[in-house]
Amino acid sequence: MEPAAPGWEHFPHEADIGVRGRGRSKSEAFEQAALAMMHVIADPARVARVKCVDIRCRSADDELLLADWLNALVYEMATRTMLFGDFQVEIDDGELRARACGERVDIARHQPAVEVKGATYTELRVGRDADGLWTAQCVVDV
Repeated sequence: MEPAAPGWEHFPHEADIGVRGRGRSKSEAFEQAALAMMHVIADPARVARVKCVDIRCRSADDELLLADWLNALVYEMATRTMLFGDFQVEIDDGELRARACGERVDIARHQPAVEVKGATYTELRVGRDADGLWTAQCVVDV
């Protein structure tokens, strides 16, 4: 039986927003979690792939690596005044190497809804589900 398709979703949380990525690999789940976080801010389909930023994180713990990855994206968005809409992630032996592509924020075109302040350890989980897909999730502070 072939695993279900990768994807992303939001899940309810009292004050903030849960983001969840699912994929056939851990890397794909991390990409989808990043897309879920971007969807909290604006529609990634409206973000042109003008500039790419390389990001590296290292952690022996998958959950901490996910939080570091999402927080690195928040940092890059804030310091570069950018939004991202495309992600390529490779994870090997606790090291994440990624490329996030996007463009400078255009308020009129992107219509950002909220600012994500950071990924939290609340409901932080990375692992395989019974259906064979990887799940990467946490709550983001908005």
